[in-house]
Amino acid sequence: MPPSERGATRIADRVVAKIASQAAREALGPLPPDAEPPHATVVVHRDDTARVRVHVELGYPGDIGGRCGQVRRQVVERVSVLAGMQVPEVVVQVERLHLAGAVRGRVR
Repeated sequence: MPPSERGATRIADRVVAKIASQAAREALGPLPPDAEPPHATVVVHRDDTARVRVHVELGYPGDIGGRCGQVRRQVVERVSVLAGMQVPEVVVQVERLHLAGAVRGRVR
């Protein structure tokens, strides 16, 4: 049977979202103790293009822009390799910043 008659493989949005979430975890490394792990939402267009939104929590102070850039690059690379999709857009949404060594209460 010729390839054109065999059909097509469609990768579900939720599978691509799991790939993107794992890629974000890889890019961020260890998270602050009370941070939620990254999660992603994905919309797949025409079975070969994925638009991704990743929600993250980051430690502060830190290079927020640099960390978001790392997440974008890792998500694009992993989704491209594992799902065979183009990723023209990765939106990294910082949901919460966790203060490193935060002191609670009054400071004199």
